[in-house]
Amino acid sequence: MSLSPPASPNLVENHLARQRAQTLRAVTLGAILAALSLYALAAGSYDLHPAKVVGALLGQDHGAGAVVVRTIRLPRILAAICGGFGLAVSGVLTQSLLANPLASPFTLGVSHGAAFGAACGIMFLGGGGFSGNAVFATAGETARVTGLFAVSLCAFAGAAATTAAVSALAILRRLEPQAVILCGVALSSLFTAGTILIQFFADELQLAAIVFWTFGDVSRAGWPQIAAMAGAAAVTAGFCLLARQDLNALLAGDDVAASVGVATNRLRLWGMGLAALTTGVVVAVCGVIAFLGLLAPHIARRTTGADHGPLAVHAGLWGALLLLASDTAGRLLAGTGALPVGVLTSFLGAPLFLFLLLRKGRL
Repeated sequence: MSLSPPASPNLVENHLARQRAQTLRAVTLGAILAALSLYALAAGSYDLHPAKVVGALLGQDHGAGAVVVRTIRLPRILAAICGGFGLAVSGVLTQSLLANPLASPFTLGVSHGAAFGAACGIMFLGGGGFSGNAVFATAGETARVTGLFAVSLCAFAGAAATTAAVSALAILRRLEPQAVILCGVALSSLFTAGTILIQFFADELQLAAIVFWTFGDVSRAGWPQIAAMAGAAAVTAGFCLLARQDLNALLAGDDVAASVGVATNRLRLWGMGLAALTTGVVVAVCGVIAFLGLLAPHIARRTTGADHGPLAVHAGLWGALLLLASDTAGRLLAGTGALPVGVLTSFLGAPLFLFLLLRKGRL
């Protein structure tokens, strides 16, 4: 016979009400994301009626509009959704596992490490060819970095190495959250200096390719790269859902989490490994996309709370929505081409980063 008191009806009712509200918010975000995707498929230098877009997606239209939708805009939109979702979920994990609200792939130097790796691939592994203009491109001219596989592999290696270094310092040396961010700042400075040094010795084509890659661009992703980003983001989000109770316990501190049976070191090892994998894949494909992994989790936490199950889903949806909105705005503002999406996410994320740094009291 159980001696535990029955749950209060008010507590159960409040819990169910929170669950319904969280589900409603997630459905609303999904609907907004779907509407924005449809608008992004229709809008641009070659405007299409929504009915034409739907016909192209269903295979009922085979004209020029269908080619634009299926081969140019649809991969770009899916890349933005998968990349934004993956960076946001990675931000949730790094902030929770390192107990630092300022932690993200960008602030920890992961993006800078990937940029340095990409610069090495362009400079030394034959990935330095460049075609087109990064902002203005005609219908027959596209901006791209050739040798993309070598560049992506080197970028992934740089991102993974940076994450491993920061995680090792944070876990093995038991650094304070502020010290972890300082480690990220130091590594960012180191990799930025290395990238500048490579640019100094690069020729004109290599220099153009390095600069273009660091802009951040979702249009370079093909179907295999989109599948890789989607798979990595899904695995990381699944980890957040399966380990939500352990991650929630970790919010109370390592000692409290260990007292209820959480293997904190193993949890951090797996979590940071998956965050590094997802960030590395996204950055390797899309380049440097600043502050998105910081911005989306904080927006979701304000509306959803700290429970890592719904938090991961809501943060992922916010990340996908923000990156798709930034890319769509960049396409429409540039007219015939696209502004670098990394610049637009920096405009969104930098004020929030400063706000978090300067805010007094609890973050």
